[in-house]
Amino acid sequence: MAAEGAGGVKPSQTASMPAPALRGAAGRLTRGCVHRAELVRHASCSVQADRGGAVIAVAEVRRFIADAMKAVGTAPDRAHLLADVLVEADYRGHYSHGLNRLELYVDDVSDGSCVASADPRVLRETAATAWVDGGHGLGPVVGRFSMELALSKAKEVGVGWVVAKGSNHYGIAGWYSMLALERKMLGMSFTNTSPLVSPTRSKKAALGTNPISVAVPAGKDSYVLDMATTAAALGKIEMQRRRGQPLPVGWAQGPDGAVTTDADLAYKTQCLMPLGGAEDSAGYKGYGLALMVETFCGLLSGSAYGPDVRRWGSSGETANLGQCFIALDPAAFAPGFEDRAADLIGKLRSMEPADPAKPVLVPGDPERAHMEHVDQQGGVRYVAQQVESSEKLAQRLQITPMKVLA
Repeated sequence: MAAEGAGGVKPSQTASMPAPALRGAAGRLTRGCVHRAELVRHASCSVQADRGGAVIAVAEVRRFIADAMKAVGTAPDRAHLLADVLVEADYRGHYSHGLNRLELYVDDVSDGSCVASADPRVLRETAATAWVDGGHGLGPVVGRFSMELALSKAKEVGVGWVVAKGSNHYGIAGWYSMLALERKMLGMSFTNTSPLVSPTRSKKAALGTNPISVAVPAGKDSYVLDMATTAAALGKIEMQRRRGQPLPVGWAQGPDGAVTTDADLAYKTQCLMPLGGAEDSAGYKGYGLALMVETFCGLLSGSAYGPDVRRWGSSGETANLGQCFIALDPAAFAPGFEDRAADLIGKLRSMEPADPAKPVLVPGDPERAHMEHVDQQGGVRYVAQQVESSEKLAQRLQITPMKVLA
């Protein structure tokens, strides 16, 4: 994807592109899988298309998001960058971090806790590292600046490690790690978040969902890991509420510290469980991963960290999130990396499945299947409550609401 994160090939055009290359909603090369048709039929682990609701063209969603941000004073180029990041999330099937998050950005810019005009600046750097002050600006602006800096350092010395303080919500972590793919590098991205996760044995939340993303080039293929260090992100609980569905066991705790499947109660309590759930199911491993991300992001950058990060849903207070961006150039290591990566993921996909109806996948395969599904139906399908919320936001900001296709 271009550094500006704008323009590029529309999803509806990807069907005519030669396999296996696919382009994301904002034009990023997503390095398709050689089993694309099979993935569309079978990829169902963690990323699923919503049923019901309404289908809206990707370009229309992008237009709406950009218009909303411009309505609260965001410069057009930054509004379009943010739109690209959020649309990419929905296009890839991560509905919790796309249009669902737009109102958060609108509110933060409106109340001044996010400074939409702020430019990131480097406070300290070496040949391979940098410390960035985001100036409480838009997360995607800080994130793109920092990842591009990491990539430029990796090109020169083989590795680039950049941390940023004073940032805000930046969308899906994978948007930044995937910037490395077109340059045949490995990309990694991490962020701390509002304290929503209870450390193992705790009744109260003290860490964020603290996502991890790693993007790995493999010739014409790739794998992209993009995951929270919780059993599910808070946005997933929001989506279950919108759908009127209970939570899977192990996602969240109630106010008494006991596991709950009540989506409304879980959202009100805002106490998620680490990846793995309870202690007896190895939830302490997810807790450890969240602490690792907090170290990379909050402690290294000097941002707010742990329970001191702004509470989710609060207004008028700066988030001061910490983020970490890493780029590695395989050329600085053993020759033939991409060939080995392609060989490995090919072997994994060809493993005999326990259930013949569910082939073995690698990270990123479900997202590619979802993108293919979006292309086939001509747009992203949103649940009815999400469409209604967007219409209310359009009225509030006095902008044109999204046009529904079906």
